[in-house]
Amino acid sequence: MASGRLTRQYDKIIVQVNRFVDLFLVTVAFTLACMSEGYFHVGDPHNLWIAQQNYHLVLLIFLVCHYFSFTLFHVYGPNGTSKHYRILSNIIKGVLTGSIAAVFFLYLIDENGVVSRVLILSFIFYTIVLLAIFKFLLSLVLLRYRRNDCNYKIVLIIGTRERAREMVRAITDNPESGYRIIGCLDLKGHEERIGKQIHGNVKVIGTIADLRDILTSQTVDEIVFAVPLKIIDCVTKYISIAEKMGINIRIMPDFQIHKIMYRPECASIFLEKFVGMPTLALSSLPPANTGLYCKTAIDYVGAVALLVVTMPLFIMIGLAVKLTSKGPVIFKQTRCGLNGRTFTMYKFRTMIEGAESLKDHLENTNEMDGPVFKLRKDPRVTPVGRFLRKTSLDELPQLVNILKGEMSFVGPRPPLPSEVKKYKLWQRRRLSMKPGLTCIWQVSGRNNLDFEQWMKLDLQYIDNWSIWLDLKLLVLTFREVLVRSGC
Repeated sequence: MASGRLTRQYDKIIVQVNRFVDLFLVTVAFTLACMSEGYFHVGDPHNLWIAQQNYHLVLLIFLVCHYFSFTLFHVYGPNGTSKHYRILSNIIKGVLTGSIAAVFFLYLIDENGVVSRVLILSFIFYTIVLLAIFKFLLSLVLLRYRRNDCNYKIVLIIGTRERAREMVRAITDNPESGYRIIGCLDLKGHEERIGKQIHGNVKVIGTIADLRDILTSQTVDEIVFAVPLKIIDCVTKYISIAEKMGINIRIMPDFQIHKIMYRPECASIFLEKFVGMPTLALSSLPPANTGLYCKTAIDYVGAVALLVVTMPLFIMIGLAVKLTSKGPVIFKQTRCGLNGRTFTMYKFRTMIEGAESLKDHLENTNEMDGPVFKLRKDPRVTPVGRFLRKTSLDELPQLVNILKGEMSFVGPRPPLPSEVKKYKLWQRRRLSMKPGLTCIWQVSGRNNLDFEQWMKLDLQYIDNWSIWLDLKLLVLTFREVLVRSGC
């Protein structure tokens, strides 16, 4: 299945970028309006004096008023989820409201004489034009990105009746929303409806009894219960399955939510709009906050910087690998990422050519319990590869995976699909966060820990995540690399 690049936190990031750019464009529009009015014309010293004395105060008032008016009229997007006419309507209402509020406050502080009607009208015109151009371009970029099977989330709908059709229509009629429906599940005892269409190309793919098998075999980011909870037998069991796997849950309100009597073990519960419809959401992920925006910024900026700085090292390692053993310089392997999405992970090759085919012969020497294969003195590793593993330099090409949005600097290590198939239900929750180059396991003994301890450390990271924890793990990882404790 194609790799989805973003989750809910990235929509939040887009909103933050919108805030910054919108206020920047307000500043540009105000400057253009002042220039049009002649505030900066040297030939008019009276206007020039007024601009020098009051420009910053007036601009500050305009920025504050438009910040709140843009929030009120949802100008901040993310605009990939809105129709163009709605975007323009929100912009016009936001600009007009913000401008009226700014003039009102200028009047209260007796500064209304500084801005003329021409300046106000010019400012409104420039702001609407600049914002409209930016929003439409952003909308087109996001829409094209999503149509190329990127930046989307996969949804499974529980229910097939009118409430479910309403939810399906809300998603399928807005392809720019960034959601894709994998199918619908009917209630137990309605197997005859499997294969029937609900709306458009969305079909019934099974019953709720198949929920666990579907979640463990396919990529699902969110589940929507679009059926009265009171008619689902053992509904708490199904919610518990999704929660243990770290999959977001949404419940369309039916005023019977108290009947499930469910106490989440690790998920947070909150009200949230979903494609314009109110839902009760259960999420096991850390809430999107400033820390997550910093994490994403560190990933992209850090990956670019390190790729530039380490390029000579890339060349030297590539030559060393190529000249000392047969085979490609870069080893490519399919790994599981966010919610089970598969992607191609890159590493410098550290083993002899055809090493994968020899793995079966070494299974009885495996030093790690569980589905993971680890061997401290693996005979397939080349001399150069042993050095690269000791120093963790073999993982440098994964900076490309970070740039592609498939990995992060810090997060649970990406497992093999064959390993994921053997996971217990609670262990699959480690897939609910983007995989990383390092995590708690890497700085806590590595091969000295058994598989279950490893999984618990990954879940501990997810449950206690903070930007400070990431920075601490990066420092500890750097220390581990210096002492060559890699395997």
